[in-house]
Amino acid sequence: ILCVFLCVLYHSHVPTGSELLGKSTRVLFSSLGVCICYALGYTCLPIFAYFIRDWRMLLMALTVPGFLCVPLWWVIPESPRWLLTHGQVDKADAIIRAIARKNGVNAPEVIFKTEDGSQLVSRRKTEPQRMYTILDLVRTANIRNITILNTIIWIVTSMTYYGLSLNTPNMGGDPYLNCFISAVTEIVAYVATWLFMRYTVRRFTLIFLFLLSGVTLLVIKFLDAVVLVLVMLGKGGITAAYCFIYVYSTEMFPTVLRNTGMGAISTATRVGTIISPYIAYIGDYNKVAPYLLMGGVTVLVGFLSLLLPETKDNELPELISQVKPIMWLTQPQRTQMQCHDQHPEVNNQQEQSQIG
Repeated sequence: ILCVFLCVLYHSHVPTGSELLGKSTRVLFSSLGVCICYALGYTCLPIFAYFIRDWRMLLMALTVPGFLCVPLWWVIPESPRWLLTHGQVDKADAIIRAIARKNGVNAPEVIFKTEDGSQLVSRRKTEPQRMYTILDLVRTANIRNITILNTIIWIVTSMTYYGLSLNTPNMGGDPYLNCFISAVTEIVAYVATWLFMRYTVRRFTLIFLFLLSGVTLLVIKFLDAVVLVLVMLGKGGITAAYCFIYVYSTEMFPTVLRNTGMGAISTATRVGTIISPYIAYIGDYNKVAPYLLMGGVTVLVGFLSLLLPETKDNELPELISQVKPIMWLTQPQRTQMQCHDQHPEVNNQQEQSQIG
């Protein structure tokens, strides 16, 4: 029960922060901001566990600092993008002006005067209001393909990430030291991820990270003398991929379903988390088998990532009709977001028919 609530709270900040920030700041927030803080907490875990040997007291010591997050309810504003796509223009306008005042910037007299913003506002005024549900994640072909692909990728990523984390006692040596080294490796991986996000395309970088992790784990069978180095390299690759898909998946889902989509695939990801301890248990009978299993599925999901659409330097999609199609190994057709400026009237008609 505790993990259910923690999962919801932990993953809700990623789409909210991404919608509040601009392109460059969004990448910085999702990589260094979120993930580095996670890694720093991870490095504290073996230190706390070394001095607090009772698991109940350890859990208590790690839980109490979480109450410091409660005041954030009154500090973090609602996403203006979400408010705008739900027709709450006045609230979105007020939040933008409040942010501008805090940043020392003079907000324009009319904020939502751009073509995209005016179309969203006018559309929400003319269309019947509706609540988007989890069923909308599979209602149309584009969003359904994106949801299924992301779910598979997240499950495998989670399984490999937690499988490697839980398998550290089977590596030999001091388990506390191994855990600490694994945590430090994540800090390096997150910094590398930030650089990748800034200077490289999304799709092929994710493929590279999966293949790096998978191939490294597969060759452990033949390079037994450097197991620790290879495991840490594989852990670094899958850690970077895990951080990468947080940003990548957020950019693929539309604003009206971004929180729902991220929550759904995050929940499905727990399947991989549940499987990971059993993969670690296999190491009690064969130390190489867990690495072969995790390496194999990671390589497969790397090739599966070829189907994902490219999102670097693109505006976040607001509506379901603006979701980019998967690649299918061919050049995808132009999405409605790309045709927005040239044919806005077609976009309006198609979105209305989609909602109906």
